[in-house]
Amino acid sequence: CLSGFEHAHLSPVGRLDKASEGLLLFTNDTQFANALLDPETHVAKTYHVQIDRQADAALLETMTRGVIHDGDVLKARRVRQLRAGEKNAWLEIELDEGRNRHIRRMLETLGVECLRLVRVSIGGLPLGDLEKGAVRPLSETEVRNLRSLTRRR
Repeated sequence: CLSGFEHAHLSPVGRLDKASEGLLLFTNDTQFANALLDPETHVAKTYHVQIDRQADAALLETMTRGVIHDGDVLKARRVRQLRAGEKNAWLEIELDEGRNRHIRRMLETLGVECLRLVRVSIGGLPLGDLEKGAVRPLSETEVRNLRSLTRRR
C-alpha cells in the first residue's frame, strides 16, 4: 500500500521478483514508465548481489561477455566485486536491459547461486538509506534526470 500519495492509478516501473528487494519506482505516467523500461534507452539498473562463492576474474569477465539461457543472451554492462568473505562474495552488477530474472538466470547458467539480490539504483537514482517498505516522492531534479536518460540513443 502506498499510503500518503494523492495520485490515483500508480503503477510500478518494472518489477522485482519475489526473492529480490530494493529500489522500485512508481508513476502514473505510462509513457515515462515505458521509456525507462525500453531496452533501446539502455537506462542502467544497478544491483548488489551476494553469491555463494568467491568471484574470480574469469567469472566477472564471463558475466560481461554474456551467457545463453533458454535462447536469451544474458550479460551485464559492468560487474565488480564489492567484498568477499570466506564462502561468498558481494558483486555490483549493472544491467542496461532487464529480462525476466536476468541476474538469477545468468548466475544459474554459470553454476553460481544467488543468495541475495538488492536493486540499489535506477538511472543513477540511488536507493540510499530508504528503509524497506518506505516510500518518498522524487524531486523535480530527480525526475528531470531520469527523463533525460529516456531519449533514444
